[in-house]
Amino acid sequence: MSSFDHRTAVSQIPVDPGVYRMLDDAGSVLYVGKAKNLKRRVSSYFGRALNRRLQVMVAQIADIQVTVTRTEGEALLLESDLIKTHRPRYNVLLRDDKSYPFIYLSTQDEFPRLSFYRGARKGSGRYFGPYPSASAVRETLQLLQKLFPVRQCRDSFYRSRTRPCLQYQIKRCTGPCVGLVCAEDYALDVQDSIKFLEGRTDEVIAELGQRMEQAAEALEFERAATLRDQIATLQRIQQRQYVTAEGGDVDIIAAVEEAGTVCVQVFFIRGGRNLGNKAFFPQVPVDADQATVLSAFLAQFYVDKEIPPEVLLNAEPDEAEFLTAALSERAGRRVALKHRLRAERARWVEMAVNNAALALKTRLGSRAGYARRLEALRDLLGLDALPQRMECFDISHTRGELTVASCVVFDDQGPRKSDYRRFNIEGITPGDDYAAMEQALLRRYRRVQAGEVPLPDLLFIDGGKGQLGAVMPVLDELGIDGVKLVGVSKGPDRKAGAEQLWLADGLADGDAAILAGADSPALHLVQQIRDEAHRFAITGHRQRRDKARKTSTLEDIPGIGPKRRQNLLRAFGGLRGLVRAAPDDIARVEGISRALARQIHDALHAESERN
Repeated sequence: MSSFDHRTAVSQIPVDPGVYRMLDDAGSVLYVGKAKNLKRRVSSYFGRALNRRLQVMVAQIADIQVTVTRTEGEALLLESDLIKTHRPRYNVLLRDDKSYPFIYLSTQDEFPRLSFYRGARKGSGRYFGPYPSASAVRETLQLLQKLFPVRQCRDSFYRSRTRPCLQYQIKRCTGPCVGLVCAEDYALDVQDSIKFLEGRTDEVIAELGQRMEQAAEALEFERAATLRDQIATLQRIQQRQYVTAEGGDVDIIAAVEEAGTVCVQVFFIRGGRNLGNKAFFPQVPVDADQATVLSAFLAQFYVDKEIPPEVLLNAEPDEAEFLTAALSERAGRRVALKHRLRAERARWVEMAVNNAALALKTRLGSRAGYARRLEALRDLLGLDALPQRMECFDISHTRGELTVASCVVFDDQGPRKSDYRRFNIEGITPGDDYAAMEQALLRRYRRVQAGEVPLPDLLFIDGGKGQLGAVMPVLDELGIDGVKLVGVSKGPDRKAGAEQLWLADGLADGDAAILAGADSPALHLVQQIRDEAHRFAITGHRQRRDKARKTSTLEDIPGIGPKRRQNLLRAFGGLRGLVRAAPDDIARVEGISRALARQIHDALHAESERN
């Protein structure tokens, strides 16, 4: 029992809004919370009956720290940041590090482009969404291309065209790149696309109907037939995708718990259209009830996402009044959290509950299989307990160039993608995988040694005795102890299922490799971890290689700044056209002398010969 004097601590806490942190004897953060009135909220932990989870937590409190904020919205943001930083064991922890995708329309262009977009929405143009997944965006873009042939090609491709591409031939584009459509007609398709994405499908259908009648009266029967087909497609979509005749933006959120695991299901409704749904599985402390889970989820989920005017819930969250005020402040308008629902809206929430229960059932089944593989791995490697954290490293390069090392992390729940890391390897002999592994391990485990990253129970290296021999001195040099080091090498003929596991602590004794067998659950888990490290390394290497290829050779030529580079690329329609140009043609570009033109020509052709 802690000797913490809560009366003295509470007496010094102000009545302002803010965030409180509860710490244990070691200074570790037990819990982070927010409050409109810090004194009242913190004192409530010591003056009322608590559930078992809170009793255990309160008994460990050695100190309480508070940060005063000006508003509830600031408290909401600060609480989310602190939870992500400290990951307190008594908080509900949401693993959701990905930004959501949008559809982007470049309205600033004469002939705007529709495209997939993910990231900060700071530039000009229009953004529609968010969508729950990349596949939902791509499906919508494909649908729009059939309905309203607005271009979706990249600007570099668009500017370099001299004749229409395949999309024009299959009637998925009207050919603005080569002047086959006037700006007025193209603008109509753009406006129809915007109305469709805003959920104003009835308005689009009505306008298309008027245009169809006008075309028929003008004896433009082919045009009228095209408009008729567009109307029929839109009506089918409307029947399939509309969730509410009212339109509007709504999120529907339901939390369901079973066997100590919680699933939160979110349905995204934008402009009256169901854009899809996504399941989340937050890490939840023991005895956390539904109200606690929903409150924590809402606070963390909406801290960096668009907030709709209405959020429909399957239960009332804790601190509903505080959350409503904080979310309204963040959104810049009123946000309503509703849980007492009737008729159609009650059925929407029931739909979310049913989907959450189904996702939870699937998750529990896969988790049971994962737990069995963890137990098998423990037995195979002779561990004292189930591994709680495992890391695996792999190397990827192309003939020694642009080497990238990957580190993937698995815990007792599966992949922990927020902890994945990549390392761009520099300063080694090209193709020296041992040196690359040494550099990656040094950079990673210096952070472990500094306490910035938890120490893993198991460390897998893609390779056999040689790779282990390169890794062991690195760990010794850093004083890293207590990690089980395992090499994973291909078996005879590189056949899957015949992998060999080499234990570092057995090399000195001359122990042979462990052969688990193709049907071993432990080997299946090792293969999953190794393959994930391989995938992550290859993806990083390809991204680095693509970035290097996109870097124009022009940037390395003295005397070629951004303006001259832009003039050259515009004059020849891109780098490919510039490579084909003669020195005399290059010299005609504004700002380019004959001597510089010859230098550009020689540099580009030297690069072509190397490739």
